[in-house]
Amino acid sequence: MATSILLFEDNDLLRESIVNMLSINKNFIVAGAFGRVTHVTDLIKKLTPDIILMDIDMPGMSGIESVKEIRNSNCLTPILMITVFDDNTHVFDAICAGASGYLLKKHLSVKLFDALEELQSGGAPMSPSVARMVISAMHQKPSQTNPYRLTAREHDVLSSLSKGSSYKLIAAELELSLDTIRTHIKSIYEKLHVHSQTEAVAKALNEKLVANQRKG
Repeated sequence: MATSILLFEDNDLLRESIVNMLSINKNFIVAGAFGRVTHVTDLIKKLTPDIILMDIDMPGMSGIESVKEIRNSNCLTPILMITVFDDNTHVFDAICAGASGYLLKKHLSVKLFDALEELQSGGAPMSPSVARMVISAMHQKPSQTNPYRLTAREHDVLSSLSKGSSYKLIAAELELSLDTIRTHIKSIYEKLHVHSQTEAVAKALNEKLVANQRKG
């Protein structure tokens, strides 16, 4: 069954181009494509997309504000931000709002389908420059306290999540089963009071709960 996509992009030509890209891939179908985010939660309830593509710089309500509204409505549909912005403020604001991934528009032609597939598998796709920015933030000194009472193993899992590692990769790195990783992640979500991987990563980075662990 094809994955349904709901697209919000104010540039008419780019919106049409993305719709055309998606239409040539039988694994995806466009549920709707709009130039504004008016009544976004109503549209989502009506069209029930599997994935939402959201431009940040939208007229009226911004993409980031829209993501907040979507998450406040208890909608957990994965949201991939598409934008020309790759600065710290936009990236972290989008992630903290509840975005599931962040793809620069200049990479759409070569990375869109990979990003959509990664979202479907529970990952958090990011353009290379955005990923480097996240890793750079992880170089900052981590918090010396453990206010959320994470276990050592949960901290390892959270650190790996913050590097963008998939569940399978984390399981392989830590020599644990996928079910065990999922159990740890569920516990992490509960302790951090978050509902998604991107929220957990954003909280971990903003509160310096993790740091980049380089391998020798």
